[in-house]
Amino acid sequence: MHIPFTVNQFYGVFSAYNLAVWPAQVGLLGLAGFAVFMLVYPQRWSGMGISAILAFLWVWMALAYHLAFFTSINPLASVFAAFSLVGAAAIAWQGIVRRRLEFRIEPGVRTWVGAGLVIFALLVYPAWSSLAGHHYPGLATFGLPCPTTIFTIGLLAFLVAPYPRSPFVIPVLWCFVGSQAAFLFDVPQDLGLVVAGAAGIVLLLRSKEKSLRVGFSS
Repeated sequence: MHIPFTVNQFYGVFSAYNLAVWPAQVGLLGLAGFAVFMLVYPQRWSGMGISAILAFLWVWMALAYHLAFFTSINPLASVFAAFSLVGAAAIAWQGIVRRRLEFRIEPGVRTWVGAGLVIFALLVYPAWSSLAGHHYPGLATFGLPCPTTIFTIGLLAFLVAPYPRSPFVIPVLWCFVGSQAAFLFDVPQDLGLVVAGAAGIVLLLRSKEKSLRVGFSS
């Protein structure tokens, strides 16, 4: 497979992004923490609030990373940005406009999978990055596509069935695009995208079931 940039250029984009947007990373982590708070302590508006945060994160990826930085080395970055905006629109439409996304912690495998993915995205991913020898600013901080995609699917795992399929489509597609970095650019933490993608496919296929009694049960 031909890649139009080198490994050094790949990590160089992370460095340029992180240095340019600092301290936005702290704010993005704060938003993620607030989304988790709304999940654990739900209010009537929590579904809209979590959806708004997820939609914002995908808009941020599109504009602040793909268009502003990744386009400097990858001609497909503008395409990735467009798809990210489509993903943001799907979440906003279903969760804010139509109010069809309700998040709830319930006993079952889906809760364990969702919690595991959220913890991986926020805690394990940066720790694994450091152990793999990738240090700030040359690493994928939260708000960049891979950890944010894992976080997104983690939260979507808490959706109350039946739920719409559309919010899953772009995150699942990105799992299979982004996971290539694990093998091509020595980013082993991106193997988490393989797990997230598999979970996302199961959740997407079962999205119309009112009672998920087998596997990812609710």
